[in-house]
Amino acid sequence: MMTTKVTTVIDYIVQRIADEGVQHCFGVPGDYAFPVGDAVDRNPNIKWIGCSNELNASYAADGYARARGAAMLSTTYAVGELSAINGVMGAKAERSLVFHVVGMPSYQNQRLRKTMHHTFGDGDFGNFIGISAQATCCHAVINPDNCMLEMERVIAEARRNNQPAYIVVPSDYALAPVAPTEVRPATLKSNESSLQKAVAAITERLKNAKSVVVLPAFTISRLGLQKEARAAIEAIGCPFATTSMEKCIIDESHPQFAGMYAGVLSPKDTREIVEGAEVVIDLGGISLNDETTTGFTTRLDPARFISIGLNDVRIKYQLFGNVRIADVLAALAKFESGAPLYKRTPAGNPSINGKPSDKITMDALYPRYAKFIRSGDNVVLESGSSSFGVPPMTLPDDVQVHIQMLWGSIGWATGAAFGIALANLKRKTILITGEGSHQLTANEIGNMGRFGANPIILCLNNDGYMVERALEPNPDWSYNDLAKSRYADVPHALGCTDWFTARVETLGELDAALKAARESKSGAYIEVIGGRMDMPKGLAFGHTRLKELYGETP
Repeated sequence: MMTTKVTTVIDYIVQRIADEGVQHCFGVPGDYAFPVGDAVDRNPNIKWIGCSNELNASYAADGYARARGAAMLSTTYAVGELSAINGVMGAKAERSLVFHVVGMPSYQNQRLRKTMHHTFGDGDFGNFIGISAQATCCHAVINPDNCMLEMERVIAEARRNNQPAYIVVPSDYALAPVAPTEVRPATLKSNESSLQKAVAAITERLKNAKSVVVLPAFTISRLGLQKEARAAIEAIGCPFATTSMEKCIIDESHPQFAGMYAGVLSPKDTREIVEGAEVVIDLGGISLNDETTTGFTTRLDPARFISIGLNDVRIKYQLFGNVRIADVLAALAKFESGAPLYKRTPAGNPSINGKPSDKITMDALYPRYAKFIRSGDNVVLESGSSSFGVPPMTLPDDVQVHIQMLWGSIGWATGAAFGIALANLKRKTILITGEGSHQLTANEIGNMGRFGANPIILCLNNDGYMVERALEPNPDWSYNDLAKSRYADVPHALGCTDWFTARVETLGELDAALKAARESKSGAYIEVIGGRMDMPKGLAFGHTRLKELYGETP
């Protein structure tokens, strides 16, 4: 197609990202990036969401992309992009598609090698491109002549890998007219011959297998293929299990759901089903990392795997390339299995226990959280106690759970909750975090109120970094201590004056606060006071697996 309408480079970039379904741009302004912010402000299809710092903005963009399929992040050259790079790398690790647009010094000043702010003063303006590019799957330095072609290339590559793209544009080029070029958006599709061979190999393996289990990966939700994955699983008729990274990816009331797999901490029948299966279908590229396997306690034979990746299929030593996962799922949904349909009665949660006057314990806390969570909620879990406490609980249908279990960047969940909430304001977002993580990014609460995100925040205050105390032999080192903050005062201090807030120490206070939080017409914040070394079962078990997690001490 040919675009003939005269437009600037940056207006074209912003509109092309908006065409990908992005309606918000998270960022922090900076003079080199003024053209980006201006273009977002004048574009009716996308709204500027100013964040407290670039790291928070990158976390928010990651969360938004998880919930919506893609996101836009805007930072300025060097100081801005480098502040955001941790969050962008987390998006790359866990496959969230973030378009990171960076404004850099003008091409004119680059050519003249002027000594500009945000540089080393050496006249070299390319120092940081290689660094930021490493956080993404593709990048482009945009000018008026290559703008249209390069945007199609990076969008296609970012979609193919479902990972971030880095787009950098000099400030003067950003304001120049784009050179009209004949371009056609790339259509990602499988090589038909390779797809047929892959599907034939999969079905042949399934027909000859005595037992099969499916492990749908977190990438299924990133690509929005939950319905397609469920249809394939139902056609195969076998059980499926999830790790904590895939919590609620398919409703846990589904009769074929075999429970959460976490190595030795799995329910007995779940572990037998997964580890005893003759064929394990890895649907999307599961991450069997130290966290999801509870310290590498799984017993899985890779030779039994059928690995269906985003762009290829692997069965033992056979690899079928250029095969899109959506096409494989569509083919598997037509599979006719002769095996009996697996059915399992969903497990219930531990009963609500404790008297109103009792202090809050983890055994009493997490069943209450499970009861509090409703159908239609977004639940965002910080890497730490909540990521071990909530996943074993059975949650209602149509709950979306977001967790950064692989990258595990402290403070991620607070920023991500902001982006997740804005991605769909019709769903209530519940952030469950610990104080150690929360303190890094809690300054974003003001913007949550400013832009109407209105989450429910449940912050566990247990006198320090509990997850760090759990993961080392001596939990009492001084570096695991924190300032004695009163977190429940933070929302009002940051301008969220209409939020419900509470600081609770007993189960009765907690129950009353949860009820009030759900009834609040704006946001809500509950500071939950817990025991210093009271931790969920999975985290306590991790304390016994330090050698397996970190290796033998020399």
